[in-house]
Amino acid sequence: MTEILRVGIAGLGTVGASAARIVGRNQNAIDARAGRPVRIVAVSSRDRTRDRGIPLDGFVWHDDPLALASSDEVDCVVELIGGDEGPARATVERALESGKHVVTANKALLAKHGAALAAKAESAGLHLAFEAAAAGGIPIVKTFREALAGNVVTRLYGILNGTCNYILSRMEAEGLSFAECLADAQRLGYAEADPTFDVEGFDTAHKLALLTSLAFGAQIDSEAIYVEGISAIESIDLRMAEELGYRIKLLGVAERTKTGIEQRVHPTMVPKTSSIAQVMGVTNAVTIDADAVGELTLIGPGAGGDATASAVIADIVDVAAGSPRPPFGWPGARLERAERAPMQRHEGGYYVRLSVFDRPGAAAGIASRMAENDISLESILQRRTEAAAADPTGRSGAPVPVVLITYATSEAAIRAAVDTIERDGLIAEDPRVIRIERD
Repeated sequence: MTEILRVGIAGLGTVGASAARIVGRNQNAIDARAGRPVRIVAVSSRDRTRDRGIPLDGFVWHDDPLALASSDEVDCVVELIGGDEGPARATVERALESGKHVVTANKALLAKHGAALAAKAESAGLHLAFEAAAAGGIPIVKTFREALAGNVVTRLYGILNGTCNYILSRMEAEGLSFAECLADAQRLGYAEADPTFDVEGFDTAHKLALLTSLAFGAQIDSEAIYVEGISAIESIDLRMAEELGYRIKLLGVAERTKTGIEQRVHPTMVPKTSSIAQVMGVTNAVTIDADAVGELTLIGPGAGGDATASAVIADIVDVAAGSPRPPFGWPGARLERAERAPMQRHEGGYYVRLSVFDRPGAAAGIASRMAENDISLESILQRRTEAAAADPTGRSGAPVPVVLITYATSEAAIRAAVDTIERDGLIAEDPRVIRIERD
């Protein structure tokens, strides 16, 4: 097969421009790996005047991405517009309906419409490739879809958002507040002006939905994901984690349990000795537990123009080589509607930080409430505040930070215990609960 694969890029932002630049720079190597010439022939973007650092005069320009998706001069459409509806969805659907292969980095679109789009691609014998949609430059989609085809996966967990990992890394290393680190991340371009999508966990949840489907052969179920962000994490939590031998990371976790597939995104304490605890800054990482390979951890850049474009180009090369695979690694008809594992049934260790009024009976009351819910405590740490330390009677009444580390228990038990402790009036502010993910 020697005919040219003609590629059109819809969305010429940072990733699109990087993809065009890399294809031009590494043309010979890409052609050799693809087995035929790969050429970007058309682009679509809203602004023709913007300087993208690449020559654009050799491309056919379409103001409307739907026109590019319908063009007879294009064989493969790369969708880099973004968003789960609007032009992005319409472009992908039009491309598939027009008999064109699709490469996309759009995790939001796939988390919401992936099953329907995959069915369109499969029925037409077309590629729907999305390596760049989860963990950027890490080849995690290919790992699940191809390299681990002979394995049964029991759990996956990972750092899937570089913005959150950067903020937590800076907070730990420099003792800064969340607000200070977020402002710095925005200044450096790691966080958007409105950072909610990243710091509240939604970006991680979209990526986790895709990886869960690939790992377990399950239909995408983004509504089943429990989501909690990092905005409530304070410097004291990172200091206590350090003292206890842990680091705090925002993890996406998917696990097959007795009650179904559990999917959750939340701040997590991980042992400092674990591979994933060593991942700092904007880097991403995914750890997979499988029966044949055991534990496998992939680490690499999770964002950035060149890293994401690298994943896009890898998918384009697969398109050029032919033989489309089912987008989620399993034929669409074989993807199962997995039973949801309710978050309340999650079992594991917990870090609980309480701001306890320093007065007689408070500690006994907390211990009693934990015991009533069958929660066993592994350790208790108390830090005296200046006001409490200045009182020679030891009964200042001032709030004192108390940290409890539990043995394995259920989410329902922890929530019941801390709710009762709050109602008892034993604490001065909302408790901080962080789950522990042990090896």
